[in-house]
Amino acid sequence: MRRRIILLVLTISSLILVSFLVPLALLVRSFVADRATSSATAHAQWVAPLVATLSPSDLRLTIARVNAQNPLEPTTVFLPGGVVLGPPAAQTSLVRLALRGSSFTRQVAGGKEILVSVQGMPKGTAVIETFVPEAVLGRGVSQAWLLLGLIGVGLLALSVVVSTQLARSLLIPLAAVARASELLADGDLSARSPIEGPPEIRQVSSGLNRLAARIGELLAHERETLADLSHRLRTPLTALRIDAESLRDEAEMIQLITDVDDLTRTVNEIIREARRPSANGGRIACDAAEIVRERTAFWQALAEDQDRYMAVQIDADWLPVRVPAQDLSACVDILLENVFAHTPEGAAFGVRLTARATGGAWLTVSDEGPGFASDYTARGTSSGGSTGLGLDIARRIAEASGGSLTIGRSPHGGAAITLSLGPTAAPKDADRRRGRVRGRRRATRTRPADARLTAELSEWSAIVGHDVNTG
Repeated sequence: MRRRIILLVLTISSLILVSFLVPLALLVRSFVADRATSSATAHAQWVAPLVATLSPSDLRLTIARVNAQNPLEPTTVFLPGGVVLGPPAAQTSLVRLALRGSSFTRQVAGGKEILVSVQGMPKGTAVIETFVPEAVLGRGVSQAWLLLGLIGVGLLALSVVVSTQLARSLLIPLAAVARASELLADGDLSARSPIEGPPEIRQVSSGLNRLAARIGELLAHERETLADLSHRLRTPLTALRIDAESLRDEAEMIQLITDVDDLTRTVNEIIREARRPSANGGRIACDAAEIVRERTAFWQALAEDQDRYMAVQIDADWLPVRVPAQDLSACVDILLENVFAHTPEGAAFGVRLTARATGGAWLTVSDEGPGFASDYTARGTSSGGSTGLGLDIARRIAEASGGSLTIGRSPHGGAAITLSLGPTAAPKDADRRRGRVRGRRRATRTRPADARLTAELSEWSAIVGHDVNTG
């Protein structure tokens, strides 16, 4: 934009200078030519009285002195009877016309010819001829044009300096507004644009700041409302726990109390999550490998209880992604919970975590269940009797990191869900951490049948990864 402003000012200044300097240059040339012609005419008219009063010998000396003073403008006198004084010159048609009593100035080859007729002499009419060459007619014009050109260049340079300062006064506030908008887009709701610059830019900055403040207020209100609604669940949970403690069957009482405690912890987690400050985009990161290892180990016990073959493949010891650790844990739990909730007991499944070529990670969960009856299309849509919100939560977390969620089928016809998790800058101690974990990479223990599922999971992940990359 700075270049465009400078070019615009430079173009307008050039047009203005051309419209003034070109006519001025022509006027200077015409003025110099007229001045030289007037000077030569004055000399010829000064000689005219002398022609009628001086003797031929005195007049010859006078003409010689005049020519000596003005060697570039020779003066010749044609006397009656054919006598010529001064430099030799032919008696042209113009001279013959002047001998008839006419005085005039004509443009001839190489300059201008001034003819003055002197009448009243005893023997007839005399003619004074003065020739002004082009060199005299254009004397000083080149220097004047050079001076005008330098003035034009100086004015253009001054316009560039002024336009540069003008562009700076516009672009610096605009750059501050752009930086604030980028920070807001990344999730930093504390970013504000300085109110400076021209009135229009100050108005834009003020509007952006009010918008950011309003977004923060609405988000805070939404979080507080969610926290309040979640907090109201504690009362019925407390009543349910009291009822559970009154059961006579000790085993059922313990089981129900355990379930109520789990539900209470979930509600407390929802309240903490609702009150958690917004992520400052791009600066919240976690180790995806560590999170996936932790959550798959948690679900391993339930898989063994239901006689499910569970294959876990993590291709890197350290995979930083732009997702908060709590959000990534929630994603893994949602995907694995879908497997346990929507596939029959005994159905095998696998989890694979690989690094993306551009940074970040691919997380794929596939199973040998019935798969999806229809593609997941919108929030709250489900064909399995659930709320349909789980995959939407996982999708929004993936998209917030700069990734995506892809739903398809595994080679055995079951469901296959792939999360693309965006990259982020590794922490400063990333290299040291790599050094600590290098050499102690853990291979997940699987049952003999898991090798087949692991191979199929790798094949499906390669297919999905290729499709997502090309998309």
